[in-house]
Amino acid sequence: MKVTLICVGKLKEKYLTQGVEEYVKRLSRYCNLEIIELADEKTPDNASDVMEEIIKKKEGERILKALKEESYCIALAIEGAMLSSEELATKIDTLGVSGTSHISLIIGGSLGLSDEVLKRSDYKLSFSKMTFPHQLMRMILLEQIYRAYRIISNQPYHK
Repeated sequence: MKVTLICVGKLKEKYLTQGVEEYVKRLSRYCNLEIIELADEKTPDNASDVMEEIIKKKEGERILKALKEESYCIALAIEGAMLSSEELATKIDTLGVSGTSHISLIIGGSLGLSDEVLKRSDYKLSFSKMTFPHQLMRMILLEQIYRAYRIISNQPYHK
C-alpha cells in the first residue's frame, strides 16, 4: 500500500526530524511512504476571522493540488472520529483488503483545514479534542501508522 502524508509546514525542531526519520525507516518494511511538505501561510498576530479563512483557503488549495484523485483521503480534524490504535489498524487493513492501494493523510497548518479539504476527505480522524502543534502531530501520526501495521501483522508492540 502507498501511504502519503500531506503536511502544511516544515519540521523545524531537530528532535522531531529525528523522530520522523525513525518512523519513516520503520514503516519502510510495511508500506511505500511519501511525505509531502507544503508551504504554510504566515498568520499575522490578531488576524481577523476573514483573514484566517483566506489563509486556510490558500493552504487548502495547495493540499488539494498535492492530493491524488484515486487516493483515499483521511483528514486530521478535531471534529473527526476518535479511534483506538486497534480500530485504526482495522480501518487501514479494511481499506487494503477492499482494494484501496493509496491512502493520503492530511495534517493542516496552525489554523486547521479549509472547508474544501474537509469536503474532499473520505474520512475525518481526530486524535483528541485537544489541539496539538502540527509539527508534533506528524510524528504522532507516523507512530500510530507504524503501530497499526504492527497490529495488522500480528507483531508485538508495546501497549
